Formats: sequence, structure tokens, C-alpha cells
Amino acid sequence: MDTDITVAGARLYFLPVETRVPLKFGPETLTSVVCARAALTVTNAAGQKATGWGETPLSVQWVWPSQVAYSERCKALQDFCIELCKVWTECDAKGHPLEVGHTFIEGPLHALLNRFNERRGSSAEPMPWLAALVCCSPFDIALHDAFGQLLQRDIYVTYTAEFMNRDLSTFLEPAADLHVSFAGKHPADFLLDPAPKSLPAWHLVGGKDALDDSELTGSEPDDGYPVLLADWIDRDGLKCLKVKLCGTDPAWDYARLCKVASVAIDNGVLWLTADFNSTVSDPAYVNDILDRLLVERPRIWQMILYVEQPFPYDLESHRIDVRSVSARKPLFMDESAHDWKLIRLGRQLGWTGVALKTCKTQTGALLSLCWAKAHGMTLMVQDLTNPMLAQVPHVRLAAHAGTIMGVETNAMQFYPAASTPEAQVHPGLYQRRRGQVDLSTVKGPGFGYRLDDMQRQLPEPSAVYGQV
Repeated sequence: MDTDITVAGARLYFLPVETRVPLKFGPETLTSVVCARAALTVTNAAGQKATGWGETPLSVQWVWPSQVAYSERCKALQDFCIELCKVWTECDAKGHPLEVGHTFIEGPLHALLNRFNERRGSSAEPMPWLAALVCCSPFDIALHDAFGQLLQRDIYVTYTAEFMNRDLSTFLEPAADLHVSFAGKHPADFLLDPAPKSLPAWHLVGGKDALDDSELTGSEPDDGYPVLLADWIDRDGLKCLKVKLCGTDPAWDYARLCKVASVAIDNGVLWLTADFNSTVSDPAYVNDILDRLLVERPRIWQMILYVEQPFPYDLESHRIDVRSVSARKPLFMDESAHDWKLIRLGRQLGWTGVALKTCKTQTGALLSLCWAKAHGMTLMVQDLTNPMLAQVPHVRLAAHAGTIMGVETNAMQFYPAASTPEAQVHPGLYQRRRGQVDLSTVKGPGFGYRLDDMQRQLPEPSAVYGQV
């Protein structure tokens, strides 16, 4: 097609961010993160060029849980991003960004990860595929944004036969047990149009968050933001709470759920979800907690909308039959849902829903969305504590996906000041009001960032390749 693009150049920036309070991830705690921001320049057959932008926090504890020192893992991710910057400019794939992105993920990204891990040596722990996807995502998001910039169109109107050379049948294979066909289908067939301009917002209740005065440590920042959960609920009008659990201490997890729920009920919250962060190995662990709630605290049981990723994220190595859990509550894949093939495996094992994340690439998120919807699976869009630019594609995916309930968004809890330049342009995306985030200020080509209206000062690029 005349609209087909190829990558001509790439730039990469690293933006370090400190959390105002710690965020507990299973056995690890996040106190800082490096955000990777990429700019990709694309060109079409007529020689016209445009630049798009993408950003993702390199959340080391989430993408690479390990006993290896945080500093070593963080450096590996940044080094991999720098190498990706060069490899993207060497990719000669041509087409719609979904087509180019898919080609890159299936080929050059796999090859680079293999080379990268080989160079690290046999004594070093290999960097996981999930980490590679997260490193790739700012470039892939920028690719989609650049296509919209070149056409001067919202990227979400381009996921159609008018702009794509191939339909979904060239990317996806249906499950054998259903009469599903992707022939003649495109992503737009599975997206909401028009998309809502506001979404219910989920607040994250971390394992270290204070629920009442008895849990205060005295080290809480005095920076004008709420400290106790009830104050967050009151300030932001929250109706949805995601509760982080440890997955290794059932008594603690049960008590924590009950205590969070008591605060929630007293303050008008409607919905809860339980996130076990991939630390559970036996479905009975989750079942026992749910069954005990059903008998002892039925109102809390009713408030739990779904359960998120209790089991190890390496689904192929841990093929746990989870039907007993999903018979009790909808069960959502998160870390396990790298791509549609793993979602297909998850469905066979009994998972009923998928938590999408733009940090696993916009391309992969869209293909996973289409496969899951075609097979009757429920969707959610989960946060990677996305600040700054990363927030915009994140909430836009949620708006177009048609989720079970809004979108998780918690950067305003953990590093609100990081997004000040972006919040001046999109105030409703970086502060929750009446329990909602507001997308009405997002407009224009690509993802609708409105970068020219932002006063963000970027550092010197860490890598520059090709024609930028």
C-alpha cells in the first residue's frame, strides 16, 4: 500500500524516576524505576517522514523476578534497549505498524535476546523474554504513533483493511474447539468505536500501604498526598481497589483482604480484585481463601470482581490446571499472557480472562486482545505504574478494548510529580476524579499525546541510529 512504512531512524532516552512511597512486588520492593522513551522515524514509498514516540517503565522486579542484584538486572535492561535502538533501524520490514511490529517481535527481537544472553555468559542468569518485550515496547509504541503522525490520523482508525495488507488470519490461529475464523477480520472488528472518554480507575493497595493509623511507620512522606487508604478513596472518589497479596502466607493474605475490604465498605468502594503476583503454586491456596470468604465474609466475596495471576508466569513450565479457581471467580492471566499463543494455552488450562499491557508492545496487546475476544475471554488493562507518556497509550488501549471494568492506573500514587509536564496538558489522565480518568484532552494524530504542548525537557539521548 502507499501508506506502508519502514523504519528510518531511532533515538532512545532514559528518564529515572523515584517513588514517593515503596511499591511491593511479591518478594521485592520497587523504590525507583528507569523509564525508556523512544522516538522512531518512519518513511513511506513517497519519501515522506514522520516521528513517533513511545515510553515504558523498565520495571525490573516485574519483568525479571530474581535473586540477582537489582543493579545488574537494571543495567542489563538498559543495555538491551540500547542494542534494540540499533536493531530497529536495521529492520527492513515494510507495511502497517502492526505488520512491521509483528515481524520484528517474531524475528529480530528473538535473535537479539539470544545473542544478548549468549554474550552475558553461561554463569549469568538469562534475561527473560518478558523483559525483552518490555524493552521493545517503547519502540513498538513509537512505531504505531509514527504511522498516525505520517497519516495525520488517530492510530486507532488505522487498524482496518484500508491500511493493512493482511487480515488477522495471517497472525492468529483459532482454538481447535471453537468455530472461530480470523479470515477477513482486522483489529478494528474487536475494538470499541466510539471509545468512551472516561473510565473507572483502579487504585493499587500495595502490601506496604497503610490502611489505618496502626500501620503507620513514621517514614511516610509529608508531601500533601494521602497516606491512609480511606483518604485516597475520599480524595479520588475511588470505587475499585486492586489488593496486592503475598501468595506465600494464606493467613496474612486472608487477613489483608478482609482489612482492605473493611476500609472499602466503610468508604463506598464497590469492587475488589486480588493480585497474588505469580507466587502461588497450588490452586488450593487461592480456593481456600475464596471459600473461606464465601462462608465467613460473603459481602467481601461478592466484591471480588476477578482474581489476577496467582500462578508462575512461565505457563509452559507450570501447566497448572486452574479450572477450580476460575469456577469460583474469573481468573485473569497477566505476566503469563506474553502473546496470543500463551493465551491459547492458558484458556486450555482454565484461565478465563486476560490482563493486557502496552508494556508488552502495542502490537502484541492488540493481537492478544483480538484472540481473547474471539474466544469469549474477558479483558482487563493493567498498569505497570505508567507515568509521563506511558500513561496515554495505556489508557487508550483500555478505552478501546472494552474491559471488565475500566483501567488500573496508579502512577499518581507512587510518583505523581514525574508526570507534571504531561499533566498540564492532560490533567484528567494523571489525577483520578470521581473514581474516573478522563481521556477527553487526548486528540490529534497518533496516540494524541500533544507533545508540542508539553514542556518536558529530555536528557541527551543514550542512543541514536539512522535518519532522525
